[in-house]
Amino acid sequence: MVPREHEVVVLMSRHTFGLQFHAPQLERLRSLARVGDPILLEDLDGEEARRRLATADVLLTSWGAPALTVEHLDAAPRLRAVLHAAGSVRYLLPPEAWDRGIRVTTAAEENARPVAEFALAAIIMAGKGVPAVAARAGATPRGWRLHDDLSNRGRTIGVVGFSRIGRRVTRLVQEVLEPGAVLVSDPTVAAEDVAAAGARLVELPELLASSDVVSLHAPALPSTHHLIGAAELALMRDGATLVNTARGSLVDTAALERECVTGRLQALLDVTDPEPLPAGSPLMSLPNVLITPHVAGSLGSEVRRMSDAALVELERLVRDEPPLSPIHREHLEVSA
Repeated sequence: MVPREHEVVVLMSRHTFGLQFHAPQLERLRSLARVGDPILLEDLDGEEARRRLATADVLLTSWGAPALTVEHLDAAPRLRAVLHAAGSVRYLLPPEAWDRGIRVTTAAEENARPVAEFALAAIIMAGKGVPAVAARAGATPRGWRLHDDLSNRGRTIGVVGFSRIGRRVTRLVQEVLEPGAVLVSDPTVAAEDVAAAGARLVELPELLASSDVVSLHAPALPSTHHLIGAAELALMRDGATLVNTARGSLVDTAALERECVTGRLQALLDVTDPEPLPAGSPLMSLPNVLITPHVAGSLGSEVRRMSDAALVELERLVRDEPPLSPIHREHLEVSA
């Protein structure tokens, strides 16, 4: 039995808490640490929040958690760790959290799993021409150029962003399909790391011009806004497919509309910009475009993978072991 020496405050929306903490997760949490009553805080304002922060050793956060300020950190003098049972912590913590030596972890790796699975499914559907053939019961829409054969074998797959998800997609494509090649474009990684994953690192223009399917996995940063614009889309092969399960802001929507209206490109989009698209967007009705409503990430029972991961980090903290998925301040420069 691990001594319950740490006091944990759970900070997230009530809805998220209900999704992520069922009986097994609550039992494990209580076995590892002391929890207050009520166990959950949804905001950091008011007397109750100040009282809880004053004795908190750990904040267990997730979707719906309010952003912490320096004032909140000042109100939590015992705080040792923020364990995030979700993905990005970019807007959750101020830089001073790292200055104070607070351990920060993420469960982003667990959220990467369903997104990568969804991206693989989209890539497979792209190879089979699913948007076009499904829209008209197998008939080829006028102006749309299908592959010579509806197949995934021998295709060149381009992965933009060698992120947690991008790495998983690279591996899954090679495990499940017989690609002709997997190309990766990411200015933050080394060629040898990509080669070790069985892919080849290239510049973005080469990837776009060479790929049958381009799958986006870059973070939403100022430097990646409209990473795929009119010039980039123009480089893509006739009949190629753009898959976006990352962030809508990576793509210039107006430019994508122009390309897809001609039937030259196919698109499978789980995210858009804006999200949702306005009712009048041509992307909503084109037969060569398939749109899903941001469902690639963790849903249903999948979200408890992330709370389980955060509880593993809590156990490692109380056992004085290093974290498995730490977030360092410099990570925020290249990750979402």
